[in-house]
Amino acid sequence: MFDKLQETIERLVWSDRFEKLGRPGRLVASLLRYLYGMLRDFFSNELTLRAMSLVYTTLLSIIPLLAVSFAMAKGLGMFDRLQMVFLNSFNQLGEDGEQIAQNMLDMVNRINGKTIGAIGVLIFLWTAISMVQKVESSFNYVWYVSKPRSFARRFTEYFVVLLIGPVVMGTAFSILAALSSNEFIEYLEGVPGFAQFFLLLGKALPFVMIIGVFTFLYMFMPNTRVKLKSALVGGVAGGIMWATVSVIFTTFIATSFKTFAVYASFGVGIIGLMWLYLNWLVLLLGAQLAFYHQNPAFLRIGRQEPHLSNGMRERLALNIMTLVGQAFRVSGINLNLKDIGASLSMPTMVLAPVAVALEESGLLATTEAEYLVPGREVSRISLEEILAVVRTEAETGSHGDPSWSTEVDLLGSELDGAVDHVVDKKSLADLLDDMEKS
Repeated sequence: MFDKLQETIERLVWSDRFEKLGRPGRLVASLLRYLYGMLRDFFSNELTLRAMSLVYTTLLSIIPLLAVSFAMAKGLGMFDRLQMVFLNSFNQLGEDGEQIAQNMLDMVNRINGKTIGAIGVLIFLWTAISMVQKVESSFNYVWYVSKPRSFARRFTEYFVVLLIGPVVMGTAFSILAALSSNEFIEYLEGVPGFAQFFLLLGKALPFVMIIGVFTFLYMFMPNTRVKLKSALVGGVAGGIMWATVSVIFTTFIATSFKTFAVYASFGVGIIGLMWLYLNWLVLLLGAQLAFYHQNPAFLRIGRQEPHLSNGMRERLALNIMTLVGQAFRVSGINLNLKDIGASLSMPTMVLAPVAVALEESGLLATTEAEYLVPGREVSRISLEEILAVVRTEAETGSHGDPSWSTEVDLLGSELDGAVDHVVDKKSLADLLDDMEKS
């Protein structure tokens, strides 16, 4: 029954019934398709599992992360502003939320270099950076990115986020405070109509800032290029979802106070975990929407891992290595996986597993700028090695050799010998030379 209902909904959503009604119909059809895609991904449980994982990581990393951020803000004289932002973010939990936030700030204030020592400071920095790395991993999953940032980029860019984030937040609230005390603004508030405008502006600004933070995260965190328009669509949707969830959650807590009272002091922790989970889930759903906006072709099929035949994987491996080898021979040309995907007319999510396998085998290497180069001199890379990467990958991994039948084992050996005969001890350099002659 459920399958029939799903088929009926899919036919309705993906038919041209609404599009025939003109522009309003196309708008309705587009909204329904995005809504269907988001609900399908939500009930697939992948995003919810990752949101739960981020809750666990947050519990382990929140104090080091706050310590690093507040230390940056304190050095720039913005500690009080950032502290106000942090306290306000727990308003949805009521008085208990304020107590949680204050306890966390007390723990952060007790942290200093003399108390924990140099090794402790390094551990705190590493824990904070690991938290950001976990977020990047979740965003990369949404964007079908199998390869994270290199270590050098990860360290420098994450550190910039930890440094700039508190500065931006503190500066924004400082500007707002300065504007509110400006004599000209006070004069405008006395003009009929302007008072209501500034009241509305004051209520809207927190949500505008949330949308700005979401948009920045959607552009920066995935290890791929995200268009501003798509990130903004995800940011606006994420901001609306966050505001809606905040209202619903606050109402739920207010009406379920007696229920949580059963848990006594543990109730506060349970409420905090629920709030963390909802925040991470909203953030990931907004990222998923940004992905679909930039890649509408995936909206209908959803998340499906590519399944390639062995023949396709062999051709991919050879093409990747020849393109990288050709670029390496020409001075001033650099290739990344996206460039190779454009050259082969294939999405990077299809190329990535093969490229990673080649890199793990030492045939490819990635520079700090994430350009691909041969792992060693092209004359020392045999075609047999390239093919072996994709032909022998994903073997059983059993402790002993499988018990093949004699006939099948003999046939397999003949096939392997036929491949060796075709490549005939050729190297990648030989193949590149042949390509240049033709």
